Amino acid sequence: MVKLPPKVREYFPYVKVRPFQDKFIKTIHEAVDNRTNVLIEGSNGLGKTVAALSACLPIALERNLQILYVAKTHRQHDRVIEELMEIAKKQIVSGLSVRGRSEMCLHPMVARRASDARAVMEACEMLKSEERCPYYSRIERDFERYGELQQQIMLRPYKASEIHKICRVERFCPYELVKASISEVNVVALSYLYVFDPKIRAFFMKNLEKGLGKVLLIVDEAHNLPDTAVEIASDSLSAFTLRQAENEAKRFEYEDIAEFCKAFRTSLENISGKSRKESLIQPQLIFEIIEREAETADVSAFLEELHEVGMIVKRTLLNEGRFPRSYIRRTAEFLLRWMETAEDPSFVHALTRYTTKTGTSAVKLEIVALDPAKITVPVFSRVYCSVIMSGTLQPLEAYAKITQLDEDSVKKVVPPPFPEENVLALVCRGVTTAMTRRTEEMYRKIVKRIAEVTCCTPANVGVFAASYEVLEALLKAGIRDFVDKPLFYERRKMRSRENARLISEFKSYAKRGGAVLLGVQGGRSSEGVDYPGGEMNSVVIVGVPYAEPTPKVKAQIEYFEKCFPGYGREYGYVLPAMKKAAQTAGRPIRRLTDKGAIIFLDYRFSTLYCQRFLPSWIRR
Repeated sequence: MVKLPPKVREYFPYVKVRPFQDKFIKTIHEAVDNRTNVLIEGSNGLGKTVAALSACLPIALERNLQILYVAKTHRQHDRVIEELMEIAKKQIVSGLSVRGRSEMCLHPMVARRASDARAVMEACEMLKSEERCPYYSRIERDFERYGELQQQIMLRPYKASEIHKICRVERFCPYELVKASISEVNVVALSYLYVFDPKIRAFFMKNLEKGLGKVLLIVDEAHNLPDTAVEIASDSLSAFTLRQAENEAKRFEYEDIAEFCKAFRTSLENISGKSRKESLIQPQLIFEIIEREAETADVSAFLEELHEVGMIVKRTLLNEGRFPRSYIRRTAEFLLRWMETAEDPSFVHALTRYTTKTGTSAVKLEIVALDPAKITVPVFSRVYCSVIMSGTLQPLEAYAKITQLDEDSVKKVVPPPFPEENVLALVCRGVTTAMTRRTEEMYRKIVKRIAEVTCCTPANVGVFAASYEVLEALLKAGIRDFVDKPLFYERRKMRSRENARLISEFKSYAKRGGAVLLGVQGGRSSEGVDYPGGEMNSVVIVGVPYAEPTPKVKAQIEYFEKCFPGYGREYGYVLPAMKKAAQTAGRPIRRLTDKGAIIFLDYRFSTLYCQRFLPSWIRR
């Protein structure tokens, strides 16, 4: 039996250690002690959050390091603070969770625009510089009280929501108070963007006195990191933004810019009208359109001028007491980024036609990043060391290569803490969602298998399709008539509040005979939501969620093939799909006592090729 290292015992807050939790802790503690990155997989129910904190805190405090704990959701950030509160009963530790300005801001002008993080950040900076924010200005007027609040925050761990409540009463800026306190606490829980987005990191690091070299980084739910890294480096410009830029230019009497925006948008519509839904284009094509429609030989100078006009618009709006957002500036920023990435082989450029939330057809330009390592390496190479953990990281070597982790990084898969008999994993042969076999007969066959599962399940059942196309085919095949329980299903373009209500109502049936939730693998209902106990007794995985082989997906495969010969399709196509399936499969098993059945309705999951990408706790 593995025992907790003596230093860790001083921080681990619970009397009992879960099965294999000590092994998880020891692996992390030894790696961090040797200043080595560690890539570690531990399944649900292991208690990874408190394990990682207990393993890292004694070393961090001894060596004057600061722990940055990055995770995807606010609930995960709050969980970090909750575990720190337990640790604080044994040792003096401080910490706080960070949320973005849009959620922390008390200024009504900014709060109304909470959905646009970029615009909120810029508006906040302008309001402060123009001395138009009463919550920021109050800091200088009553600095003594502000200092007292800073001291208060350092006494124990605080959630961002607690700080927000305090500041609402005291009428100080919550975001500024968090910023001022960050460098003084032992642990900061925050989103990936603060650490991995270069622009946001530049702002954030101004408040971190110790610098990245003194940061002990913990990355939770790290299976999300490669996709998040690609999203950070990518960008898009929609026809809607161009139309708004045109209207903005007219309002402020920049007629030449208005004409350019209209002509540029029309050119994109014309090109898109002759192409497929998505097509890769040569960056030079856009430069030629700009030269023609702006009547300029110097594209760079024209875009810089556009950018400056956008800044003038923002300042004018602020002086009018309006939200300082400029679509002209946004257009210029995107096109300057287009120029910056034009010759970089780790990017492709696309023109895409898509359907808006209102059901209309629209077009957008896209800068598509292909290399997650361009975002991860500048962080992993500069921090003191990193703990990278998740329940679905296998195969670890592939993850390490894609993110370009050091070759000497420790790689470990820890066995699951729950008994083998708690999980029943079955593959149903004879059914598939493979493109060539998607027939009405096949979907009826799948629906009948789903009905068999729901009939044999005492409480709730989750059914997660490979795509919305498959989900809609199941509805068309009559799944409502076959299942003997109330059916709730996800819809395309569903708003987050609608989805939350859907899940809440579905969960309420756990003690009322059960219901069926029909969702999509990798969707809102299958990731970031837990269904412990009767909230989901069985989960049905309908099909392998391979991405549609679009030009962008093919470009990703080709790029990885150049970087990792022989592994392009595996890294760029197979692994992302299997990660979605594995994450979805783990939804019912969240606690040590949970029991669940996982039914894979696709014969491909029975192949050795697919199985090797699934976590060992499912394979066993």
